[in-house]
Amino acid sequence: MKELDLDVLIIGAGPIGIACALECKRRNLNYVVLEKGALTNSLFNYPLNMTFFSTSEKLEIDNIPFISNNPKPTRNEALEYYRRVSTSNLLKIHLYEKVTELNKTPNGFTIQSNKSLYNAKNVIIATGFYDIPNLLNVEGEDLPKVFHYYKEAHPFSLQNIAVVGASNSSVDAALEIYRKGGNVTMIVRGDGIGERVKYWVKPDILNRIEEGSIKAYFNSEIKSIKPSEIIINTPEGEKIIANDYVIALTGYRPNFEFLENAGIDFSKDGKSIPNYNPETMESNVKGLYLAGVICGGKETHKWFIENSRIHAKRITKHIDKNR
Repeated sequence: MKELDLDVLIIGAGPIGIACALECKRRNLNYVVLEKGALTNSLFNYPLNMTFFSTSEKLEIDNIPFISNNPKPTRNEALEYYRRVSTSNLLKIHLYEKVTELNKTPNGFTIQSNKSLYNAKNVIIATGFYDIPNLLNVEGEDLPKVFHYYKEAHPFSLQNIAVVGASNSSVDAALEIYRKGGNVTMIVRGDGIGERVKYWVKPDILNRIEEGSIKAYFNSEIKSIKPSEIIINTPEGEKIIANDYVIALTGYRPNFEFLENAGIDFSKDGKSIPNYNPETMESNVKGLYLAGVICGGKETHKWFIENSRIHAKRITKHIDKNR
């Protein structure tokens, strides 16, 4: 199958990709969205009991009301909201279709997926950053007991669990597993719990650590992972701890290789921020636009749903103006 003469091909069907599709539809741009996984795939892979930091109003797209029963919406509410936005607006989204190649042509781009070949005058990359974990790069990280994503606590009940990291995801996992009967040890590279941990959760984790319900090693790192134990470096020296599972929630990064292969340049300051015009979101490659979290490079905390929704309007306004 070959689809010709698309005005816009959008890569990624997360909230920002959906916002871009809505704007394309409003401006009568011929578009399609390709998503390698489920609709809002990153949100789908969030922990089952995850609660957003933002209110529902700040997660809304295209002024479509997001009604939540909670002060802070849950993962399931967000999945339902973005699904209904997509289906009720009859957005053209192809799920489980992965882009394998993106090439510039004199008239735009050719986009090869695992199912079809597309031609498009413009491409919007809105793929987020949740697909590639930051590895520990230690011996034993490839053991089946090591996880870089966390879904729910039940499988870890009555087990010795090491949670690596001190971000929101790490703290949530540690507290949930502890309350489901797991013996939790946190291993934190820094000297304390992360500054951006949700304000209503932080006192809980600090109290659990202070009372000894959850053991925490600060200024510490895993040296190696063994089948039934881990070895960690601490300020007091090397320690060996009994361990059944390691949950390494050390963050994620965008697919820089895909962007680089598409011809996008990056900053040389160690942050790997892609080159784009903040007024139009067009990258250094003409007709290739960036939207959402991916614009922050390694600074994955810089952009999120509530402050990158505007990207969709900036991009489609520029495309509409130039067609």
